[in-house]
Amino acid sequence: MSNTDNKADSLTRYLSPMGVWAISIGTSIGWGSFVITGNTYLSAAGPMGSTLGLIIGAVVMVFIGRNYYYMMLKYPDSGGVYTYSKNAFGFDYGFLTAWFLILTYISIFWANVTSFPIFAQYFLNNVFRFGHIYTIFGYEIYLGEALLSIIAILAAGMLCITSKRISEIIMIILAVTFTAGITVCFIASFLHLGGDMSTFNPAFIPDKSAVSQVVRIACISPWAFIGFENISNSVEEFKFSEKKIFSILNISIISTTLLYIFVILLSITVCPPEYSSWFDYIRDLGNLEGIKGLPAFYAAEYYLGNIGVFILMITLLSIVITSLIGNMLALSRLLFALARDGVISDKFALLNKSGIPGNAVLGIVIVSMVIPFLGRVAVGWIVDVTTLGATIIYGCVSGAAFSIARKENNRTETVTGFIGVAVMIWFAVMLLMPNVFTAGSSMAKESYFLFAIWGILGIIFFRKILINDHQTRRFGKSGIVWTVLLMLILLTSQEWMEESASAAAERSMDHIIHHYGLGAEDRATGRITDEYILEELHDLKKVTTYGSILMVGIFAVSVWIIMSNHALMAKREQEKERELGAAKTLAYTDPLTGVKSKTAYAEKEIEYNTAIREGTIHPFAVVVCDVNGLKQVNDTMGHKAGDEMIQTACRMICEFFKHSPVYRVGGDEFVVVLAGADFARREEIMAEFNSRVERNKKNREVVIAVGISDFETGKDKGYHDVFERADAMMYIRKKELKETDQSL
Repeated sequence: MSNTDNKADSLTRYLSPMGVWAISIGTSIGWGSFVITGNTYLSAAGPMGSTLGLIIGAVVMVFIGRNYYYMMLKYPDSGGVYTYSKNAFGFDYGFLTAWFLILTYISIFWANVTSFPIFAQYFLNNVFRFGHIYTIFGYEIYLGEALLSIIAILAAGMLCITSKRISEIIMIILAVTFTAGITVCFIASFLHLGGDMSTFNPAFIPDKSAVSQVVRIACISPWAFIGFENISNSVEEFKFSEKKIFSILNISIISTTLLYIFVILLSITVCPPEYSSWFDYIRDLGNLEGIKGLPAFYAAEYYLGNIGVFILMITLLSIVITSLIGNMLALSRLLFALARDGVISDKFALLNKSGIPGNAVLGIVIVSMVIPFLGRVAVGWIVDVTTLGATIIYGCVSGAAFSIARKENNRTETVTGFIGVAVMIWFAVMLLMPNVFTAGSSMAKESYFLFAIWGILGIIFFRKILINDHQTRRFGKSGIVWTVLLMLILLTSQEWMEESASAAAERSMDHIIHHYGLGAEDRATGRITDEYILEELHDLKKVTTYGSILMVGIFAVSVWIIMSNHALMAKREQEKERELGAAKTLAYTDPLTGVKSKTAYAEKEIEYNTAIREGTIHPFAVVVCDVNGLKQVNDTMGHKAGDEMIQTACRMICEFFKHSPVYRVGGDEFVVVLAGADFARREEIMAEFNSRVERNKKNREVVIAVGISDFETGKDKGYHDVFERADAMMYIRKKELKETDQSL
């Protein structure tokens, strides 16, 4: 697409407030705003439950938006929540958030990519449905539809890699277009109703608690809004004051909420005549094709004719394109930030001539090429992935805001951060452990399995990071990564197994009752034999057994990887300790003489002062040594000869004080701290030492002046008192030696 040619520390600024709003709202609203509003919102909570749940979700998002705003002001760099977690808690936390951020954004991107064939099915008479390749998960894969999706990927990539400004302009135009399109159709429907609200009955799903319906929608609200925050990945590119960000985020949240509500209400303002209410209509959507299968389009056609359908076609196409561009921008900036920190290959940090991380965009395009050949196997999985992924991401940014705000005594941001963390934890529990509060699963069983696999891949990839991080050692400082990922693997694999067993049991019952047209009471008549029941139970047991084996396998692989990572970390710690020991040895050793250095002496002085203060000191003495005539040797014979003189003097000192540490504390000054055997023989050693000095003096060999002083309990307040007396004695001895020289 485009050759990269330079690496930069930061991205150039180009985004205007309008462009940021367009990216925010364009990414948070995708194909699902038309499809899943019926399948997920209305079928789960009805118009009133969906509306109230969305409003509650919007309020929660305002708190999340405040946390993002605070963090963007603190760290105006690319990478979004990865950058915030990294700075607040360290690189391990940064990796975790980046891992889930990538999964969430790429899932949304892929969901919108695979929506193009569906768009063609509804509005272009299946013109691209040719060249059947295979069937996967019950979904037919056609070459024409795969090529259509590939073209969409390439087009989005080409745009994002070529020009920042053109991308921004297109995003603004398309965001305004779909906002206007949805609003126009909604207003037209309400004008036609003329105040008649009977079409919205029932307000909630019958035979279910209204409160539980509202809570259900509120819990999946992260899915509805995920993407509004992705502008945090491009904050380096804002060409306006960051103080405007909170207002833009709030406008985006309000806009998104209203548009979702408009689509929900528009979808049930009218229903085909064969249905008595919207409830019957929505429940039967899976059996409908064409315009009837998209309630919002059916309503637009009903009120505005073909013009209404055309308006929503343009609207839906605009929504899909903005989602593709917005998510590609967010992902590429996240990869840029990771590469700039050295987490992934630094090639992704390269900028092309347009100042765009072209390799990052290209990487997304290449990875996404496989998706059209997998098809749109399960839209519900995407909802689950993005809901849980968004919940984790929003919890992380709230945690980072709470941590930093508390350190800065910022009460407002501390409160908003705490609220964000608490709510997201509650949402996560509702999603991962639905049976704790409700009867039934909140996610499809395949979604649980997908998260388990993603957790395993995360542990594997983190191990690779640890191996490559042997020099900087920014990662692996805590066990948070494998703790969180292992918990995710255990929870999701457990839920997957339970849901699989439950689904198998339901299939068995359905097989008995519906396929044979029999009820449980027929067993008494012999119409259902014991052999048949045992056969069904055997099949059910096989499903449970296979699920258990798979779960144990997943857990075993995860534990093995974690233990392997732990071994790697232990090895790194040992290497670190060895390096620190070597560095300490180097710092504590005098390079010229090999005895202990001035640094080691300073530490020993602190140690003795502590012992004196605490009353745990043992008897000791200090010997101060000074080499005579070093300056003259340096001046007349050179510093090399002077160094040799110092080394000779050091060997002489070590010869006499064999059992005590010797320190070189100056150019020609040494200190010996006597304890134990040397302390007991100090007078004898000093006499022998001075005798050697006298002989050396006559033979014109090295001469050393020494002074000694004992520690006096009750008199000396610290080590320095002992040293000063020894130093004074050394100078007296030095003077004596000089006077002897003069007399000669």
